[in-house]
Amino acid sequence: MLHINSLTYRIGGRVLLDGATAHVPEGQRVGLIGRNGTGKTTLFRLILGEVGSDGGDIKIRPRARVDQVAQEAPEGDIPLIDCVLAADHERAALLAELEGTPNPHHLAEIHERLNAIGAHAAPARAGAILSGLGFSAAQQARPVKEFSGGWRMRVALAAALFAQPELLLLDEPTNHLDLEATVWLEGFLANYPGTLLIISHDRDLLNRAVERIIHLENGKLVSYAGNFDRFERTRRERMEHQAKAVARQEEERKHIQAFVDRFKAKASKARQAQSRMKMLERMEPLASVVEDRAIPFDFPDPEPLPPPVVALDGVVAGYGDTVILRDVSVRLDMDDRVALLGANGNGKSTLAKIFAGRLAPLGGELRISPKLRVGYFAQHQTDELRSGESPLQHGRRLMGDLTDQKIRGHLGRFGFGEDRVNTLVSKLSGGEKARLLIALTCREAPHLLILDEPTNHLDIDSRESLMRALNVFQGAVLLISHDPRLVEMVADRLWLVDGGRVTAFDGDMADYRTLLLDKAREARREARQEGVNGESGRDGEDTANTVQARQDRKRAQAEARTRLAPLRKAVERAEKHMDRLTGEKAKVEAKLADPKLYEGPAEAVAALQKDLGQAAKALEEAEEAWMNAHQALEDATAREPALTE
Repeated sequence: MLHINSLTYRIGGRVLLDGATAHVPEGQRVGLIGRNGTGKTTLFRLILGEVGSDGGDIKIRPRARVDQVAQEAPEGDIPLIDCVLAADHERAALLAELEGTPNPHHLAEIHERLNAIGAHAAPARAGAILSGLGFSAAQQARPVKEFSGGWRMRVALAAALFAQPELLLLDEPTNHLDLEATVWLEGFLANYPGTLLIISHDRDLLNRAVERIIHLENGKLVSYAGNFDRFERTRRERMEHQAKAVARQEEERKHIQAFVDRFKAKASKARQAQSRMKMLERMEPLASVVEDRAIPFDFPDPEPLPPPVVALDGVVAGYGDTVILRDVSVRLDMDDRVALLGANGNGKSTLAKIFAGRLAPLGGELRISPKLRVGYFAQHQTDELRSGESPLQHGRRLMGDLTDQKIRGHLGRFGFGEDRVNTLVSKLSGGEKARLLIALTCREAPHLLILDEPTNHLDIDSRESLMRALNVFQGAVLLISHDPRLVEMVADRLWLVDGGRVTAFDGDMADYRTLLLDKAREARREARQEGVNGESGRDGEDTANTVQARQDRKRAQAEARTRLAPLRKAVERAEKHMDRLTGEKAKVEAKLADPKLYEGPAEAVAALQKDLGQAAKALEEAEEAWMNAHQALEDATAREPALTE
């Protein structure tokens, strides 16, 4: 389907692509990954013919339709459903021809072609895509102009998915989605009938929806079979092998050079020394392993505050006469890590603004520690950055009471070293702008850090760095994110914002994903059943009873999963502990397998053998704890009739 051959592209004297080559077979789903700024989006523009290359070529299967999500959000009075239907240009053209006065001899051909492309089922297919992306049936009939920019970009995504081109290019498709829509999109893309090339930093999407990874690094395109997890394992192994090969070659060079230095002045050995010098000259140096520098996140730690730092008691929240949340009674302490779950529009950002002090409650009581400092990050705040200023100038304007040295030090904690601290914002990537905003958000060492979709423009390594920094941060964290891995690895409590209420969610992210999938399946079944009832004309009483029974069963299953959640977490903790101990034992074994160890003092060998014995004992105990936890989970599961019926 797609052939990229020795592609070279330069911008501003910088080489983004340097003889890059890759091949994407027809029907394959491929993830394109790489650090921010490496040229992934530029490669998409080259594929679409929007820019020309400096060398090489790109070949696409003749007559194949290639499409991407429109960069501009749709607008106007057209209803959402019609906006999506219009993306199928052939169907729209055939229907327009029917509305005119077609040649009677051509009429049969039009109807035959409409049947061939499934035109009559198109409204249902478009409605299903919009529903999956979070639009209700009523919303689908409303004009596009009534929705915000983020929601209109969902419509643009729906249009691209509905059009089903032979080659679909998606650049960060989850950026404007909540977790609910992201889960649906993963399933949809995993079954996409055409060829997919997806730029994404969402590990779950790359694990569930793609079957091959193309990594853009150092101007080259390197292909890996499998999903993202397999890519990580394969690349790590390749780099380890490469590092060992470089070390072996360097050792060989030193050995040969030592022979040359020792014998080049001796007549009896001159010939051998000359031969070895030629050997050194012919020895092609292997490329050393150079890991890109991980972009740091390092949050300043605040001084402790007594609990609670914020408490809400019966709070009502909303805007004017519109109430979004009712009877909210929750609290945050300094050691809390809380993530908000729930579909967009249910009030997660509203609750975050209450905690941040940016929205006053309409009712109830809000108690805030008088010394509390809050750092609030929201993705839309990138518009507040001044394009003509550098990060250092932003720091001087917002942190004017500090010296330049301290401002530079603070920005350096978030990856703005000497090479980037004076770069204009207009020249920064989306990920760099996000990091700058987070740095400015934390300029006063906040006690409470509120992050509303912080990862939208961060690459995978930056997300991992953010995750690690949040885990060692000494303040409270309130997180809104569609990245389930970030939520899973950072949050120790989950709050579900749904139906105007805020309640504790006792399960984990796997339970929440299951809940979403169950709801989606139930909605599809009910929709199909309603269609059957409508066609048959029956009163639907029996069907209503059946639907109610299914709902009761699903509710009982959800309650059972909630009861089992602590046992599942215990199994997960035991597995992680066992993995850690296995790694430690392997390190000790590797040291004992090194022949050089036995050339040194015997005490070192004895100490390692003692460490190995302790590691083996600890691993044995951990395995037993894991088996006990696993058995407890199996026994409890067997006692849950809702899960075993």
